[in-house]
Amino acid sequence: MRALGLDGFSRGWVAVLLDGDLHEIRFCCDIADALSVGFDRAAIDIPIGMTDDGERACDLLARERLRPHSSRVFTGARRWLWTDFSDPDRANRGALQRGQKRVSRQLWHLGPKIMEVDTFVQANRAHDIREAHPELVFLRLNDNKPLPPKKSVEGDSLRRKLLKRSGFRDIDRWLTATRIGSGAKRDDVLDACAMAIAAREPAGSVGSPLPDAHGLPMRIWF
Repeated sequence: MRALGLDGFSRGWVAVLLDGDLHEIRFCCDIADALSVGFDRAAIDIPIGMTDDGERACDLLARERLRPHSSRVFTGARRWLWTDFSDPDRANRGALQRGQKRVSRQLWHLGPKIMEVDTFVQANRAHDIREAHPELVFLRLNDNKPLPPKKSVEGDSLRRKLLKRSGFRDIDRWLTATRIGSGAKRDDVLDACAMAIAAREPAGSVGSPLPDAHGLPMRIWF
């Protein structure tokens, strides 16, 4: 099983490949480069499958699992937000005119990556590329006990401990010497590792069995 985990960062994507004893990390400029290696299954921390109103059962179920940290799951991704509008203020006016919820600034800035993945997945349907969420993965690795914020000292330490327990022997080097100069943050690397676990050995998923209007699944794996 060649399992690939992907997490976005300011300059592109962190890609972690697991293939038996092989553990490899790369920092890629675009999703096509990140997915250019041979893989059996990939998991990515980005919405795959969207509704016109931004309401997805998988988001609500994921938020419920993460209580009291439900805000760690962004909601409201809609294709038309980024195809019809060039700035968040106009997009929010468009949402209100449609009787829909506004888009958060955090989600708005993820738009280019959401649309990049959406385009790639629709053009490469034969590949097993799944949406996953790192916080759900870390939650199950931590025996379903809530974790401290990932950017805190305690949260970083616990996530590293959980990854080492899962076989990531090079995580300390990846977070320091390997990462420096890439533009990726520590939590981007940690999240990509969690995505690789979701690809290699998914424990389950939340969401609806029904696809979106483009035939893409709306499920979040962990």
